[in-house]
Amino acid sequence: KKMGFASIINLRQATEQGADLEGEAAAAKAADVHYYNIPFNGQMPDPAVADKFLDAITTKGNEPAFIHCAGGGRAATMWFIKRMVVDHWDVDRASQEATALGMTSAALKQFGIDYAQTHKR
Repeated sequence: KKMGFASIINLRQATEQGADLEGEAAAAKAADVHYYNIPFNGQMPDPAVADKFLDAITTKGNEPAFIHCAGGGRAATMWFIKRMVVDHWDVDRASQEATALGMTSAALKQFGIDYAQTHKR
């Protein structure tokens, strides 16, 4: 909250080493910051996860959001999807930003492109 964030979107799964979902949720509540845990399996990406992410990020009062996973790749992929679906950026522009943010997986990039092509808002 002191850094200006209105919400936290945690994309880690409960089974990941070091993922303290309950502790992070409690800290967010104590700081009066909206908290979402939207588990995203980067090995088996699910469009339902992107749906939940877009619902969270587009809810009034949730931006700016601190979006995180463990290494940045999943968070960058969700932001990639948001840029294409919500902000209507083209693939190249969104890809450049997402790559700079940590999207390194070709499979996740393709997942994002496929999702965006079928979920325009």
